[in-house]
Amino acid sequence: MLKKQTAVITLFTVSIAVVLTLIYEFEWLAIHPDVMMVVRWVVAAVLTLNAVVRRDLTTWILTCLVLGVFVGLDFPDLARSLQPLSQGFIKLVKTIVGPILFATLVYGIAGHSDLKSVGRMAWKSMLYFFLATSCAIFIGLIVINLTQAGVGVDVANMPHEELPTSTGITEADMKAMEHIDPSVHGVFKFNAFIRDTFPENIVKSVYENKVLQIVVFGVIFGIALALVEEKKRKPLVDFTESLSEAMFKYTNLVMLFAPIGVGAAMAYTVGHLGVDILKNLFMLLGSLYLALTLFLLCVLLPVMIFLKIPIKQFIKAIKEPVSIAFATTSSDAALPKAMSAMEKFGVPRKIVSFVIPTGYSFNLDGTSLYLSLASIFVAQAAGIDLSIGQQLLIAFTLMITSKGVAAVPRASLIVLIATADQFGLPTFVIAAILGIDELMDMARTSVNVIGNCLATVVVAKWEGEFDEEAPFWEEVKS
Repeated sequence: MLKKQTAVITLFTVSIAVVLTLIYEFEWLAIHPDVMMVVRWVVAAVLTLNAVVRRDLTTWILTCLVLGVFVGLDFPDLARSLQPLSQGFIKLVKTIVGPILFATLVYGIAGHSDLKSVGRMAWKSMLYFFLATSCAIFIGLIVINLTQAGVGVDVANMPHEELPTSTGITEADMKAMEHIDPSVHGVFKFNAFIRDTFPENIVKSVYENKVLQIVVFGVIFGIALALVEEKKRKPLVDFTESLSEAMFKYTNLVMLFAPIGVGAAMAYTVGHLGVDILKNLFMLLGSLYLALTLFLLCVLLPVMIFLKIPIKQFIKAIKEPVSIAFATTSSDAALPKAMSAMEKFGVPRKIVSFVIPTGYSFNLDGTSLYLSLASIFVAQAAGIDLSIGQQLLIAFTLMITSKGVAAVPRASLIVLIATADQFGLPTFVIAAILGIDELMDMARTSVNVIGNCLATVVVAKWEGEFDEEAPFWEEVKS
């Protein structure tokens, strides 16, 4: 009864606050800024009370996310000083990634000794990844051509920031490319990406959080272990099973810090960006959010309907990892929780441990969509008219280059800069849009996580191994 009463009070308070905010922003009535500040902190108090009553981690994460926005708006200096807390949370989460990937992959492969299922899982995953990211890229192209967000933009008055200098290509690679015809530079870069998926030292790969290198090592090690006789294989299989179970419990403990980390990340973002920057780049930001919404509704939703995946339950299962990804702009921060959530949802561990980590390099739907949309925005803002053929060429290039995007904040900018250079687009426009990159990164990272969570269910359904009697379903029934 108390939960229902608190929910009603919360809904009423938030509704009043939203109405007052609209009146204030559109200047329909004169409201003093101090009044709006009081309104915000009344809402904060009510949301906190709601979180205390519900005692639910997801509620606390979402509440702290909103509180972070309020702190960023009203106390920007304090908000900027909270950044170390968000960085500390991400560092803590990254301690999970290497061990949990290695343990779950090796146990998933060697524990069942079914190497044919690993091969089936691999080609099915890659096929789905290719189709999903291709749809995302073309939706990005369609939306930016319809909105024409870059046309008429005054780039000179936008805030400029320094561009990332790293392109993922080493100095030795650059020297090697000097002796190669420019027409095959793209082939060289793609092969360099393939080369960099192979680990030279697994400890170094774990230390540097190279997800794809850990996956490659884990898959090969798991296959090798599966070929060992039962007597000698069992101790290592038992060890990886115990390690994976321990890391999932470790994840649960680390996630208790998530509300603080998420709130601090959101406070820092709002505090150092402010809201004035949105006025200059609202069309680009709006186009991205529109395109991502269309992708969710026109691609991922039909997939769920076709496979008869219960949408409400799926949303309930992924809301924690998605909210973490949204606030931290890091897919890595959401990875452990996404894996445990999908396993609880009914996807076998061997599928979760293969599909999600692999998807972090090959199935970044939100990032792929952003790259296609931003590339054409850069051309529009610079006054460069690209033909349909040129845009399609950019799209096909991004289908390859976007697969190398690391699951860390702002890594997509490196691919965007490389694409702009390759097609003769000016990078100064990219420097201008950097100001709102974090706001765009929130959305595209969230879609990345949603896409990879759904991919595990798609592969599990395709393999006929989706468990509708999983613990999550028992919670829903009760």
